[in-house]
Amino acid sequence: MAHSDHLDVRVAPARAFEGGRVIVEAGASPFVVDPFPELRVGGVAAQLTAASSRRLAFIAPGGVEGRAPIEVAGATQPIGFVELGRRIATGLHQVDGPVFDQAGNLYATVSGTRGQRVPVSIFKITPGGDQQSLVSGIVNATSLAFDSFGELCVTSRFEGAVYRVKADGTVEKIVSELGIACGLAFTADGTMYVGDRGGTLFRVNAAGRVFPFASLPASVAAFHVAVDGEDAVYVSGPTLSACDVIYRVDRRGEVEVFATGFGRPQGLAVDGAGALHVAEALAGASGIFRIGAGGRRELMVAGEGVIGLAFHRERGVAVASAENAYLFDPW
Repeated sequence: MAHSDHLDVRVAPARAFEGGRVIVEAGASPFVVDPFPELRVGGVAAQLTAASSRRLAFIAPGGVEGRAPIEVAGATQPIGFVELGRRIATGLHQVDGPVFDQAGNLYATVSGTRGQRVPVSIFKITPGGDQQSLVSGIVNATSLAFDSFGELCVTSRFEGAVYRVKADGTVEKIVSELGIACGLAFTADGTMYVGDRGGTLFRVNAAGRVFPFASLPASVAAFHVAVDGEDAVYVSGPTLSACDVIYRVDRRGEVEVFATGFGRPQGLAVDGAGALHVAEALAGASGIFRIGAGGRRELMVAGEGVIGLAFHRERGVAVASAENAYLFDPW
């Protein structure tokens, strides 16, 4: 039996979706564990991966959404709570993070394998939950970002190009010859940054002129790019190294290591307070990490195969795996 009559516990992380690894640490009152306890999350059985008087670890089950109680056999009340993401889109193939527009619509891609032509390139997911086909015909749609005019743009890693998407789903190519174009971000003045997974960060000015801006190690998968309020550019891209880093590129193109210790870093996003978040896809440690002072990492969301995330002040935080997108309350 395992029991605790007080919610004197720490749940880390406080958010997860199916497959995420969550730890419950006892406070002043230890768990009584004899034998290996039965644990349920939101009324659904969850797989325990470790159990002791001070610590329970479990895998977040599917089929549960929202604030879910964590219960063990013999307890008179839940020992804690975890927020399980609400799935808002499926049938995706994300290579980078999704994006929100100002109205709270979420945009996500069906990227496909190299050179594959898919029926839908970009989906639009409305606040009401409708998953709508928005764009077709872009081969290997990869990274999404809104420009300074509020128009959606997307890279094609197959063509080495960037497309602008109109509200009716029509597209126009606005820049090309960008290598294996992956990560995409814009500064407030309209400057575009595109990450070529071959190792070049390009800067594209408002007139469409392309300049190599910084050189970085080539990636075995994709480059991911984000910009903060000071126009610094953050870049991630998994390599063959056992330990990858997040780079920061200043306005002069100078490159420095911003954070270390990642195994397979993916999408990047900056929240409203200016904190950088990184999607870590390494098996066994997959989740969303917030990077604090001195490169300190805090696990915010646990989930299997995390690819990227996006923030919206009212709607919340969207976290994407390769095939699905989940919504969490704002944090």
